[in-house]
Amino acid sequence: MRRPSPRTLRGQLTAGLVTLLALACLAVGITTALALRGFLISRLDEQLAASDGRFAASLEHEAERDADNRSDTRGQAEYTFGARLLNGVVTQAAVVDDTSDRPLALTAGDRRTLAGVPVDADAHSIHLSVSPGRYRVMAVRGDDRDILITGLPLHPVEETVHRLVAVEAVLFGAALVATGVAGAVWVRVSLRPLRLVTARAAEVAGLPLASGEIAMPGPLPDTDPRTEVGQVGRAVNHMLGHVEDALVRRQAGEERLRHFAADASHELRTPVANIRGHAELALRHDGVVPSEVRHALERIAVESRRMTRLVDDLLLLARLDAGRPLEHEAVDLTLLILDATDDARAAGPGHHWFLDLPEEPVTVVGDAHRLQQAIGNLLANARTHTPPGTDVTITLTSDRAEVRVDVSDDGPGIPEELQPEIFGRFVRADHARSRSTGSTGLGLAIVHAVITAHGGSVTVRSAPGHTTFRLTLPA
Repeated sequence: MRRPSPRTLRGQLTAGLVTLLALACLAVGITTALALRGFLISRLDEQLAASDGRFAASLEHEAERDADNRSDTRGQAEYTFGARLLNGVVTQAAVVDDTSDRPLALTAGDRRTLAGVPVDADAHSIHLSVSPGRYRVMAVRGDDRDILITGLPLHPVEETVHRLVAVEAVLFGAALVATGVAGAVWVRVSLRPLRLVTARAAEVAGLPLASGEIAMPGPLPDTDPRTEVGQVGRAVNHMLGHVEDALVRRQAGEERLRHFAADASHELRTPVANIRGHAELALRHDGVVPSEVRHALERIAVESRRMTRLVDDLLLLARLDAGRPLEHEAVDLTLLILDATDDARAAGPGHHWFLDLPEEPVTVVGDAHRLQQAIGNLLANARTHTPPGTDVTITLTSDRAEVRVDVSDDGPGIPEELQPEIFGRFVRADHARSRSTGSTGLGLAIVHAVITAHGGSVTVRSAPGHTTFRLTLPA
């Protein structure tokens, strides 16, 4: 299983620092161990050369043994090895034990190893079955055309090197731990300005920048511009300044547009009402009115009513955008849905209307008129954009946290590319049909604005054969 690598910049820098130090310690440890081993082996080679084969020569000449039948071990270190070969066959082999020599019983492999030692007056490393095992040996030719081999054990060298490796492992391990802790603290302190940049960026990302007046956070504290972190901080401060300026200009533009829409809608109500009134009055004239004139007056009346609805919708959206307070009273949502469904059934008798309501009335706090308008707009949307014979179901559910109103139909559905902007203003799925039915393209925008003003949300899920609008309100 692959171990996860650190993901934060602080973790990566600390891990990189410790890894580089570990590699440096490993290189130093290997270098010092090899250097010490080479130095100690060279000392062994010097001792072999200085011994001049005396111990091996004493094995060759039996007559030179003293009265106690002892070889010449003068100046020989403990475990010094000596062997005599004649015609490639080992005839004598002994090792210095304390101050005397001890004959050795060599195996066939040991004899082959000794026979393979080059006679070049240079030291070579071999392995024997006798203790301590590994030897550094040198072979020279004797006076009787035999070969004399003298060896010194490598065990002291290896023990010294192993001890050095153990000490270095402890020291380097402690250094790595101390460096890791100190490096983590140092990296944390060094990256503190970067953490401030990250926190400020996350704070800005969490702001609702889409609309409304936004209070931007203050700039980051000044840091050293010669460092990368300081350059990032300065760039973020410039970016925040540009974003704040853009938001201020956008808010000012929205305010001007909102005031214009409200003022224009308010000013248009009177002349539109007058046009409608005069058209209806002319249609009630008892005298003979040419058919072309009557048709024109009827069209004026129809379009004036449509313009009245448009003006009312625009004025309502402008008031909601301005944050005008809504009524806060107990609203029987069950009764409101019943009334809205009756109105929809009367307007669309060709549709099949179904209700799925709980046994107990469901009550919310809000503006009854606006909530009825939002639900009525959803039902009108289902009636307008689905063919006769479509089943429309209104479902009301609730729990301790929220109340949900679902309006579902089995109509043709909403095009997928239109769904993300379905609650926008003047958005129509079918421009020609919407105009023929008098739709202003503001119905779903009013639903979204009313429900949002109540602290709720509205969503849509649509596919061919099934569309559901869900209103969610606080319980």
